[in-house]
Amino acid sequence: MKIYTKTGDDGTTGLFGGARVPKSSARVDAYGTVDELNATLGVARAAKVGAVADGVLAAVQVDLFTLGAELATVPGKEDKLKMKLLGADDAERLEHAIDAAEVGLPPLTNFVLPGGTPGAAALHHSRTVCRRAERLVLALPDAPARGELIIYLNRLSDLLFVLARKVNKDASVPDVLWAPRGA
Repeated sequence: MKIYTKTGDDGTTGLFGGARVPKSSARVDAYGTVDELNATLGVARAAKVGAVADGVLAAVQVDLFTLGAELATVPGKEDKLKMKLLGADDAERLEHAIDAAEVGLPPLTNFVLPGGTPGAAALHHSRTVCRRAERLVLALPDAPARGELIIYLNRLSDLLFVLARKVNKDASVPDVLWAPRGA
């Protein structure tokens, strides 16, 4: 099977369920950003974030493929995906991972700038892409996304922030704290 189909040469792409939409549509932008987020998590994992974080991120990457598949489906035809979609239990799993990663972290007294170890910096980058994905999913004009997707992305951005701090702590590298100018 060839990787190129030429069906998108006219600037459209197919959604699962049969519809064709412009590649510039809000829906394609949203699931494309979820795909970008998944790629940034691959970069973070390649930066050696540690076994625990790597395991959590591996599961998240599978979740993001599921989330992206739902967004890439004609609204109302999600049952044709024949897979378990993300639900409240997935956000709860992220909450447990956040709680576990926070153990032993110093309390926050300043804003934290992205940086520290390469793994932590990559996780901070992933966090910002996750926030963008959340905004784009919230802005879908044709059919609102299920609330479970918004909650999942919101929890995921929190998890990525905490994991970045944990990766720095585990490497004995301090977080990069923001000091207001002139302070």
